[in-house]
Amino acid sequence: MDTRSALIEATAELLAHSPGGDVSTRAISEAAGVQQPVLYRLFGDKNGLLRATVDHVWDQYLGSKRAAEKSEDPLQDLRAGWDSHTAFALAHPNAYKLMFSSALGPEPEAAEEAMRILREVLERLAKQGRLRVTPDVGARMVMSANTGVALALITRPALYPDLDLSVMVRDAIHRAILLAPAADTATHAADAAAQDARQAAATTLLSSVDEFTPQPFTPAESALLKQWLAHIAASGRTS
Repeated sequence: MDTRSALIEATAELLAHSPGGDVSTRAISEAAGVQQPVLYRLFGDKNGLLRATVDHVWDQYLGSKRAAEKSEDPLQDLRAGWDSHTAFALAHPNAYKLMFSSALGPEPEAAEEAMRILREVLERLAKQGRLRVTPDVGARMVMSANTGVALALITRPALYPDLDLSVMVRDAIHRAILLAPAADTATHAADAAAQDARQAAATTLLSSVDEFTPQPFTPAESALLKQWLAHIAASGRTS
């Protein structure tokens, strides 16, 4: 392994195990077995090394996306892409946060490739007549929402403890940019209306459970009912 690669690997390893997401150039140099001046000669400064490390970590993730075979249904690929993005953020929180940090200066190359891969999936959907916006607009909508959810989950876990949030936002964004196939439009509209009705009923009842007088449920029953109603309100499905 050459010196440049050794420094990047050492930085990635230290980042992965840093509670606060920060690493010192001294610790990196010691882990790589080189003197600090070598680090600055190769990368210019610490941010240059961090940019290279972020690209390296993301390249490993994007490599799996490049190698993945396209399914027959681009919508399936779109969903899988969102889910793998969120999973990557949860597995590499420090590198992920750096990816979207303005402190690193120019956007890492990996971010551009991630957008390109996403646009390709949306272009396949557009060719099937299933996209209500242009692939460029759709890619920006999906990526900004996916990034926002991922950052919320890894930076504010106490405020966003439910990992199902990612799936809920994913489905909401996909509904906003996608059209139902023409043959399924009537069925889709009926299903959507029924789902909306279930969600509205569950949300209304959930907001009123504690106001029943007299209270017909024990505390345990009330807690269980709230859990069920919250699930229905979030998913729109009873099963």
